[in-house]
Amino acid sequence: MNVNPSNSLLTVPTGQLQISEFTATNVGAGSNVVHLSLVIPTYKECDNIKNVVSILSGLLDEAIPGNYELIVVDDDSPDNTWEVAQSLMEDYPQLRVMRRQQERGLSSAVIRGWQAARGTVLGVIDGDLQHPPEVLMQLFGKVEQGADLAVASRHVEGGGVSSWSIVRRFLSRGAQVLGLIILPGVLGRVTDPMSGYFMVRRNAIAGATLNPVGYKILLEVIGRGNVGNIAEVGYVFCERKEGESKVTWKQYLDYIHHLVRLRVSTGRLGKIRRKINFPIGRFVRFGLVGLSGVFVDMLMLYLLSDPTTLALPLTRSKIIAGEIAIFNNFLWNDAWTFADVSMRQQEGHQRLKRFLKFNIICLAGLVLNVLVLNLVFNLLIPNRYIANLIAIAVATIWNFWVNLKLSWRVTDVK
Repeated sequence: MNVNPSNSLLTVPTGQLQISEFTATNVGAGSNVVHLSLVIPTYKECDNIKNVVSILSGLLDEAIPGNYELIVVDDDSPDNTWEVAQSLMEDYPQLRVMRRQQERGLSSAVIRGWQAARGTVLGVIDGDLQHPPEVLMQLFGKVEQGADLAVASRHVEGGGVSSWSIVRRFLSRGAQVLGLIILPGVLGRVTDPMSGYFMVRRNAIAGATLNPVGYKILLEVIGRGNVGNIAEVGYVFCERKEGESKVTWKQYLDYIHHLVRLRVSTGRLGKIRRKINFPIGRFVRFGLVGLSGVFVDMLMLYLLSDPTTLALPLTRSKIIAGEIAIFNNFLWNDAWTFADVSMRQQEGHQRLKRFLKFNIICLAGLVLNVLVLNLVFNLLIPNRYIANLIAIAVATIWNFWVNLKLSWRVTDVK
């Protein structure tokens, strides 16, 4: 396929998932602001994408000709959906395409698309025609009439589902009820909080750092944005005609995880964290990982130093036990505590670099740990295990703060 500047791929934004106000930088030289930017997140949709682009372009060309853009954000589909979409750009001048190779996930795909968008109104629609395109202009009309957010809902007049099983209907409604219990201030504002078909004014979410789990980005928009007036439009959710469904049990678990995290971040704990500018949630995860390291450390210390086992000297045993615990903690922190950073730095040399930094910092913490252990054991509390716990607590604070600043820095990945 021949690629020229008119059909080149969009550069994938990096860094925090945050939508900016319009500036000369994010609009781009020679580019014009448009009224609507509609993101179509895709994965293995090569059978659908041509039809989707054709239908949406026809609707928007009639309603707001030349004043919109369609942005296909593809997660490097093995069926080359991104390439099929790119081949359509010459026939559809309002189409733009982004191919993501380092990140995955529907929610982050939508936000990356919005970050590259030039629209004053930002929207999202599925790439499988399960969201009826004819509802699009009704949503746009609600925003035009003053809504900050317009949501396509299955649970208002004119809405429904076409052929869902009883189990899937139960799960959907159950998820909604659970959300109302956990996060009433967010889910109580809309009838269909699990909708993935909506439009929002750019200025309602500009500046907010979004942090979605799974595929329900609407929760983030309402929970973290500055959304005032919300309007809803009924629609019937259709079963896909081409491709395969991506609904799994994991998505329901991600939804619950997302609700709990939003509850924490928007509640009293979240307000305290924002006031003191301390990453409490990340520190809690770091601390839980550290607890696993405590068990590893204690077990190894017992096996190495106890008189009934190897009976090695205390200091030597502590150094060996601590190094094994450091390796344990790195694996868990990289996969969980700092997963939002490590997922953008997945190359082997990047992971090795993080481990070396983590190890050096924790070795310095280990020196501190050993000093505190010997100080407490010899001068204050002659119990090796209590002294070890105190030493671990001191070293944990050191390890978290320095690793946060050096090993897993939340910066743009080059």
